[in-house]
Amino acid sequence: MTTALAPGKLILSGEHAVVHGAPALALAVNRFAKTTVTPSTPAHIGFELKNLPYHASMTVGALKQLKQKLKDRYHAFNQGEMGIRDVLKLPFELSQYAVSKLLGEKHEHTEQGMHVTTESTVPMGCGMGSSAAMIVSMLHAIASYQGMDFDEEHYFQQAVDAENLQHGRSSGLDIRVALRGGCIHYHQGLCTPRPLPSMPLYLINTGKPLSNTGECVTKTSEIFMHDPKLISTFTSVTDAMENALLSNDLPAFMHAIRENHRLLVKLGVVPSRIQQLIQALNEAGFAAKICGAGAISGEHAGIVLVVADKPPTALCEQLGYQLENVQAETKGVHLAKAI
Repeated sequence: MTTALAPGKLILSGEHAVVHGAPALALAVNRFAKTTVTPSTPAHIGFELKNLPYHASMTVGALKQLKQKLKDRYHAFNQGEMGIRDVLKLPFELSQYAVSKLLGEKHEHTEQGMHVTTESTVPMGCGMGSSAAMIVSMLHAIASYQGMDFDEEHYFQQAVDAENLQHGRSSGLDIRVALRGGCIHYHQGLCTPRPLPSMPLYLINTGKPLSNTGECVTKTSEIFMHDPKLISTFTSVTDAMENALLSNDLPAFMHAIRENHRLLVKLGVVPSRIQQLIQALNEAGFAAKICGAGAISGEHAGIVLVVADKPPTALCEQLGYQLENVQAETKGVHLAKAI
């Protein structure tokens, strides 16, 4: 049996803009995707995806056929022939694609059967990198179980290829955080470690958005195309936040959080109800922003990050939301110790 864990993440600054070449700051947190691999019937891959839930077994040949079908759909998306939601029509197909892609790297291992079990404490579809954490934990667990020896770049490319099917165009940021852990500055593929924030961080889960990340990225890409100055504005905010982080300047850090929120509102990914929540937090002396793709429809926007010198528990309860503590995670993907 082999078990691998990979952390979820929070984007502190630069979401959406990072897809278009702007820098971003992101932090691994203590929410994890876990994959366990055990022996199974030869030439069959069993899937037990507890958070979906989904339980089924496929032959290696059927997995290869699914992989090709998904590649064809993604090509059609790139040609403008279908929307990104039509590429992965069923959520478990992402895991099946990632497994098939990895097994295709080592043909001599493809006849060995195995059972893949996944579970996660990373909220799904809420901006915390749930799909990246799951893909990375799955790739690492299977590769270790099969005796494959890959470096970080190989895992990265495999994971990006899979995540593109869900997001349309992955920046790779979520995957880097899942692979490395800690706090990172990410700019056009270059990943540089930064100190962990000492500022107290809290989360509010506003609920899973109606729109997915791919749809939000497609919509915001149109806005960036018509207003290219937004890239430099996002860059300035991320630079200011990085300086605040390095100097441990809480007021400057909170100001950058509020500025990042203002830009996300301009992109149209913060629903009016969530704007009201964040406005109330800001007016009470806290700083808040959504921490992912947000939403272009509905009233939910996934995770809201709150920076505060004391927890705004009473205000959140008054507004109808539950406040959660969150801690930075220094470890990236790793194998769990045998018990």
